[in-house]
Amino acid sequence: MKILVFGANGKMGRAVAYDLCKVDEVEQVGLLGRRREALEDAKKWLNSPKTVIHVVDTDDKKALFDAMKGYDVGVSTLPDRHTSYAVVSACVENGLNIVDMLEEYHRRPDLYELEGLVLPQGMTLEEYGEWIHQTALKNGVTFLDGIGFAPGLSNVTVGQALRKLDKAEWAVARVGGIPSKKSAEGRPLKYMITWAFSHVLREYNVKLFILKDGKKVEVPALIDREQFVFDKFGLNEELECAVTPGMPSFIYTRPELNYFAEKTIRWRGHYAGVDTLKECGMLGLDPVEVDGKKVVPREVLLACIEPKLRAKDGDTDVCVMYNTTYGVMKGKKVVIKHHMWDTPDPSVKISSMGRVTGFPAAISAVMIGKGLIKEKGCVPPEDCIYNENYDIFDKELKKRNINILETVEEI
Repeated sequence: MKILVFGANGKMGRAVAYDLCKVDEVEQVGLLGRRREALEDAKKWLNSPKTVIHVVDTDDKKALFDAMKGYDVGVSTLPDRHTSYAVVSACVENGLNIVDMLEEYHRRPDLYELEGLVLPQGMTLEEYGEWIHQTALKNGVTFLDGIGFAPGLSNVTVGQALRKLDKAEWAVARVGGIPSKKSAEGRPLKYMITWAFSHVLREYNVKLFILKDGKKVEVPALIDREQFVFDKFGLNEELECAVTPGMPSFIYTRPELNYFAEKTIRWRGHYAGVDTLKECGMLGLDPVEVDGKKVVPREVLLACIEPKLRAKDGDTDVCVMYNTTYGVMKGKKVVIKHHMWDTPDPSVKISSMGRVTGFPAAISAVMIGKGLIKEKGCVPPEDCIYNENYDIFDKELKKRNINILETVEEI
């Protein structure tokens, strides 16, 4: 099969392409992006005869259509809604199966953060999302929407847990990318950049939907904070988490739950630091005047703090997942837990975040290419990677040393 990676020059795109190049059934891996030099650099790093470069601007629909010719599946690793929607729309129109890892349920677009998304003339945002789904259905396209770490691994594990229960009651997915304990020492907020920090700050300041008392409720980010100890795999680490937007499909696909939220994991003390920045007005987007010049507080903060949060030689990251799904199984109240603590592979220059985001996207793209995922339309991970496909998916993760521990406990 032939698989085309959109945004292949970025960190996540490289991780996807790296994994695909190692799959025997994949004969060609397309590297698509705007900058030839960056794509050439990615191709050199991948060092695989399977790679082919496509220099294309995602706003050029005809060029996108031409690049797609001959490919079986596409993987979008693009970081914003403007480019993601452009690629997804082109794929469903042109009949190319597509996997997207953006934190977005394209059938129900985010109402608050458009990031330059261009609506087709005469369509509302809601109509555009439904058009994508219906066009994919009409053209027989599988659009696997939101498959990386979170959304992605979180959706798949919680979704599988819910299917095991005779009666599902509530669930919380807790996920996060954090610096290793050593790398966190002395860093502001005990944080290290593994993704765009501007995107992280956005997540801390938006409104989002959760399920509460069986209803879809709009809430501010960072509520319902918890502290917990991660005590699996021989570890005993003190962490914390708070509600963030990370699994937007779940409130639509699992509305029967009494409570559902996704929370982002950090080292303890991180959110207290964020609170201080908020209280000081440093996360605001309204310009303020300083010495006769207008400046945006959040942009000033990013300019000051980002250099201190960047990884240095020897720094490593960790990706953590701790999900709890409650309900009734065989007449007994139980909680199904999923634990993951992933670290980078020292032999390859791919971060843990790259592994747990890029590799699941690559695995699912191959599963589509093999015909294992048959659902059509805009389909979230929880509705196409389950039962037998879940076992196949989990087996592939384990081959890559991404290990998810599942336990069932009576309560």
